[in-house]
Amino acid sequence: MLSSGPLRSETALTIAAAIALAAVHLLAGRLGVGGRIPRSRWLSIAGGVSVAYVFVHLLPEVREAAATLAERGPATGVAEHHGYLIALLGFVVFYGLEQLARLTTDDRRREDETTGARLFWVHVGSFAAYNGIVGYLLWDRELGSLFLFSVAMALHFLVTDDGLRTHHGATYHRRGRWVLSAAVIAGFGAGYVLEETELLLAVFVPFLAGGIVLNVIKEELPSDRESRFWAFAGGAAGYAVLLLFV
Repeated sequence: MLSSGPLRSETALTIAAAIALAAVHLLAGRLGVGGRIPRSRWLSIAGGVSVAYVFVHLLPEVREAAATLAERGPATGVAEHHGYLIALLGFVVFYGLEQLARLTTDDRRREDETTGARLFWVHVGSFAAYNGIVGYLLWDRELGSLFLFSVAMALHFLVTDDGLRTHHGATYHRRGRWVLSAAVIAGFGAGYVLEETELLLAVFVPFLAGGIVLNVIKEELPSDRESRFWAFAGGAAGYAVLLLFV
């Protein structure tokens, strides 16, 4: 009975975090930081924060995920690397989606409406799964502070939102952002029902780590974006220090 109060309070904070993350895609277009060249320094800072969280908090968890998968899976010579292979898969999957989205953007005039809509839903649907994983991981206390995780993911959502708006424009604003917001809540609900299934966490954490690294780097590296290196580096360094000492 003594623990019911703190438990209830912790659940309320987790619900608030899920709602806040779901709201990011709905409100990002009104912040005025997206679609600029040179790239907004705030988006570069957000990208740096996201990457810092991956390297300081998620990559150590990938090692633990690899150990969990090795215990649960068949005893093979590469079993201990399964977590890292899933991280690589996350990186490759979102690289492939980026290439698909660029092809869609470059060839938009030559595509028929049905093909364009199909590619849009493939792209947005993949990011919906990605957001669902983030919502699910809100229940994972092994990732450390709920607040620091939520801030890192909220800033990361700003980065991904800007990329999706660039590729899909008004179609994303009308439909896609609502799907991504709903996906966070759906993942959050699944996490509550499934109560942090260890095997799912062992898959989700490395996949998310690989996806975050790719999705941030693809937005920062292209020369035509005129990204702000020092803003990115400052965001990464500042958040890394915060993560290490909090």
